[in-house]
Amino acid sequence: MIKKSIAAIPPFTAGDDTLIREVLHPKNEGVPMSYSLAHAELEAGKASLPHRLMERSEVYIILEGEGTAYVNGQATHLKTGDVLFIPAGAEQYVDNTGSQTLRFLCIVDPAWSKETEIVE
Repeated sequence: MIKKSIAAIPPFTAGDDTLIREVLHPKNEGVPMSYSLAHAELEAGKASLPHRLMERSEVYIILEGEGTAYVNGQATHLKTGDVLFIPAGAEQYVDNTGSQTLRFLCIVDPAWSKETEIVE
């Protein structure tokens, strides 16, 4: 069993300019899992940088806030409770169009690696 508190995980600024807390990753936890889980934050009025996850799909689960996600040039509105699937290799970014911090979980499968992320 592994239990963590998101608030206790040190954040860092990712290459796409979002604040990330790496919650679960097989390289850190030493457990046999194929995906990674991160908690992301994007301040009101900010947008992440366009990027691609090569050979990895991603799922966003919106916890708080609202914004617009752009996936391969197609826009979709995001709000609390929404789930978004992003196919491997798709150009993606998120624009926080709300008045509060946008908070969401990111599930990457296979697990995220810096070598397979291209920030444009």
